[in-house]
Amino acid sequence: MATDKKAPLGSIENPIKFKDQDFKTLLEECLKSGKLFADLAFPAEQKSIGFPDDPDPKKAIKWQRPKEISKNAVFVEGTTGTTDICQGQLGNCWLLAALSCLTVHPTLFVKVVPPDQTLSKPYAGIFYFRFWQYGEWVEVVVDDRLPVREGRLLFSYSHTRNEYWSALVEKAYAKLIGCYGSLKGGNISEGMEDFTGGIARSLHVSSRTPRVLWRSLTASLSRGSLLSSFIQASSSSEVGKVTGDGLIKGHAYAITDTDKVTKASEEVLLLRLRNPWGFVEYCGPWSDKGKEWEDVDKAEKERIELINQEDGEFWISAEDFSKLFDIVELCSVNPDTYEVTDSQSTWTISEHAGFWVSGSSAGGSRSYNKSFWKNPQFQLVLTKQDQSVDEDEESNVDYDDDDNEAMTSEEKKREKEKAKQCTVLVELLQKNRRQKDKIHFLYIAFHIYKVPSKLQGVCLSRSFFMKNRPVGRSGKYMAQRGVWRKLHLYPGNYIIVASTYRPNQTGEFFVRIFSKTGNTLGTEDFTCSSGYLPVMAAPISPEDHVRVQKTFDEEAGPDDRLNAKELMTLFNSALVKDYHLPLETCRQLIFGEDTKGLSGLSRKQTETLLSSLRNLQSIFVQFDEDSSGTMSPFELSTALQAVGMQCDNKVIQLLSVRFASGDLHMPFHGFVSCVTRLRKLFALYESETSQEVKDRGINSWLLQFLTM
Repeated sequence: MATDKKAPLGSIENPIKFKDQDFKTLLEECLKSGKLFADLAFPAEQKSIGFPDDPDPKKAIKWQRPKEISKNAVFVEGTTGTTDICQGQLGNCWLLAALSCLTVHPTLFVKVVPPDQTLSKPYAGIFYFRFWQYGEWVEVVVDDRLPVREGRLLFSYSHTRNEYWSALVEKAYAKLIGCYGSLKGGNISEGMEDFTGGIARSLHVSSRTPRVLWRSLTASLSRGSLLSSFIQASSSSEVGKVTGDGLIKGHAYAITDTDKVTKASEEVLLLRLRNPWGFVEYCGPWSDKGKEWEDVDKAEKERIELINQEDGEFWISAEDFSKLFDIVELCSVNPDTYEVTDSQSTWTISEHAGFWVSGSSAGGSRSYNKSFWKNPQFQLVLTKQDQSVDEDEESNVDYDDDDNEAMTSEEKKREKEKAKQCTVLVELLQKNRRQKDKIHFLYIAFHIYKVPSKLQGVCLSRSFFMKNRPVGRSGKYMAQRGVWRKLHLYPGNYIIVASTYRPNQTGEFFVRIFSKTGNTLGTEDFTCSSGYLPVMAAPISPEDHVRVQKTFDEEAGPDDRLNAKELMTLFNSALVKDYHLPLETCRQLIFGEDTKGLSGLSRKQTETLLSSLRNLQSIFVQFDEDSSGTMSPFELSTALQAVGMQCDNKVIQLLSVRFASGDLHMPFHGFVSCVTRLRKLFALYESETSQEVKDRGINSWLLQFLTM
């Protein structure tokens, strides 16, 4: 008998319950008790708004349910459409423009706004919505108490004032991010990705002729892509400025349709846009009141639903759009929407979550060559060449005979070359950078390096990155949530390095890699394994030999050994004052040696140890590159390599915390303690006979004992 297999957790069919709130359970509880849902996880309080209250009592915020605001309130009035969404007193046009785009695609819309929700019976004041968050779908439950000022919704509202689905979607997203204030300012690609789980990218309008651009956007809409556009502002003071044509600079517009009409036997290509404000419209040619419509057949105008109304929606010709707008943002649900052919390709997706940790795995950009190699690395093995040509490149060429833009022989040669390569889409997103009413995006980018077969699976050191240049990159470091690039790479072994521009910037990130089936993607971030190849210390100098023998003759007891205090006096007499060792470090040095259970060191052990300390002092000075007298985690990593110890990032981070007493910068005595402990742990691992321990590996062994 067949059994129903539950969908994977985090899929759209089985989303993660945000704050562990289950909609069906809460709904049943409310209906049974007869009480309307009051969400304690996102209370009707000022902290959920996220910015200070207005001191004017008349402008105090009240939280009311839809039926308390409007007696004719409904969840959805008729059908959902672009005019259902109007921006309130919050600078989140990026989010609402993305929501407008979503209404154009019903199959995508119902993923975010599940159907059969109502303000009529059975009504319990509870609603739920779904959003994509870094590889997983999350279900968010909200009550329907909405912030109201002077009798009107403070934030998003519908054009008719009776419809509330958009205001509740906005509230659910605010809850997911943290508060309403967290939604202020952003890139529309964020909203489009979180509403679809798709891949967002930017297209410069000037990179296409108007006709080619129109065709590309038409094809994208037909394949289910979300589209938006904006005019770049040259400065922050220009943002929000209304041009003479009625367009707003630095403002997100949804592209909701394309069409063409005939005017005096001339074909005119049109695009339909919407301003999420719900008012302030384009007033140029082909706008609602444009004279150009007078020469268009009435049936044509009815077919494209021309409405002369101040609702934020308008038509514009492809020619004028190309002159007035700068950037188009596209969000495709999967890479197949980029393909020209009708056949659907099979793609492999690999998703990785990771961290940039200060002093450990936050190595900064290539400008910081001493630490860049410490950034997280992801493996990629490409074996299968693509047989198709991608829309991105082909859309540069318009095959309409009237355009006289035939493909040149050079372009044909490039297309054949691409057919020998593998198509890879890489996206890097930084997580959780919206906090209260502030956005703090780090400047991020990724670089791709080709790796020789002999280095596959080997931890790539600084020397590799000093000698090799990337074969692909996301572009300039950008202070936005995500950076994206589609690349054509020859078959081979590669690594992807994700980085912030400056080192030591802590943050979380998420990487998505798409490739055609047949190619292999790393299943986790590339971790350098730890290892120990002892570096022989130089023989003890004649002066130190005399020093040790004299100290033993004068201080050693009957067992001819020195205790920790006596060793401290000896070592500090030999070392420069800035590198003197405390008593505790000398105790650790004794513990690190094979003393047969005794509490002191022999003459030979002491001589060897003093020679080793001299060597460690030399290494410490060499790698303390800023001459601070301390060692950063990045400096510690390279210094340990000079000692013969290769340690992965997690081990380095733990060593820094453990032996620098919580300070990221380690003094010399901490470095000595660190090396002593590692030598002992490496030796114990080598002598371990348990196969289970060996299977877990040296990294697991080190982490286990360094936390003790």
